[in-house]
Amino acid sequence: MSNPNFIDYVKISCKSGDGGSGSSHFRREKFVPKGGPDGGDGGKGGSVILKGNKQLWTLLHLKFTKHIVAENGGNGGGSRKYGSYGKDAVIEVPLGTIAKFSDDKGEKIEIIKHDEEKILLKGGIGGLGNDHFKSSTNQAPKYSQDGKEGIEEWVTLELQILADVGLVGFPNAGKSTLLSSISKAKPKIGDYPFTTLTPNLGVVPYKDYKSFVVADIPGIIEGAAEGKGLGVRFLRHIERNSILLFIIPVDSPIKKEFQLLKNELKKYNKELLKKKFIIAISKCDLIPKEDINKINFKSKYPVVYISSVSNFGLKELKENIWKEINST
Repeated sequence: MSNPNFIDYVKISCKSGDGGSGSSHFRREKFVPKGGPDGGDGGKGGSVILKGNKQLWTLLHLKFTKHIVAENGGNGGGSRKYGSYGKDAVIEVPLGTIAKFSDDKGEKIEIIKHDEEKILLKGGIGGLGNDHFKSSTNQAPKYSQDGKEGIEEWVTLELQILADVGLVGFPNAGKSTLLSSISKAKPKIGDYPFTTLTPNLGVVPYKDYKSFVVADIPGIIEGAAEGKGLGVRFLRHIERNSILLFIIPVDSPIKKEFQLLKNELKKYNKELLKKKFIIAISKCDLIPKEDINKINFKSKYPVVYISSVSNFGLKELKENIWKEINST
């Protein structure tokens, strides 16, 4: 079963606060029975704000949240007193979260840094008090402005995992085994398709205390871009990876599988083909070492032959990954 704690998609109704109304007040004191207008302005309504939190890795905490409402601004008062500002509603999200609006205007808001804050919906401005409307011809205006209403929208939050390397391959290609061999991640491993049902992250140590992050994405099948298998649900997680590491078993038609994988990526988002590619031919422990040199597969991308079981080629693979990460 899929990990119930991994939630990467939620839809929430959000509303920013209404601005407070301006005051229609006149100065009245013991010895000033007919003082002029002194109504204060209304306070600004609270905004709905997205904030990055590197301690979060899923949208699980928002799974059962259906409505988020910021506080309304306070009304203005006499003696030109301003209304209080409404409290902002802050939504903490994991890094890599994208917010989209239901009106499908194409506008997106992205959070990629810790403590980064971006306004999702602005709060309404407060109305002006009657003090602003006095003039030589109207010295006692009895009217003031209402505050501007807040904005109400349905907002979709999608998580796209931030990692240096994204593993791409068909089900049972050996992606999870590789991740467990080069990092301390412990993904579920089995000899059957779709062992991995949610993305897994692993930190891979390198020389001189350096490291990089690898994301194991659930296996792609032919037709995934059209929704087959696990569909496009997890394809979006490789959009932010700087390097795509293709995992292709040595006992498969290597050239054909690589082309099929590229086609699925292209159909989903052709911009993915502009990323850096590395090809790892996995499960090389299934054939004699001397037969590896007989494999007739050539590519313009780096090709590394590996076995996650025997650790064959893993050092060379990490060196290739580090070189690509740091190349301009």
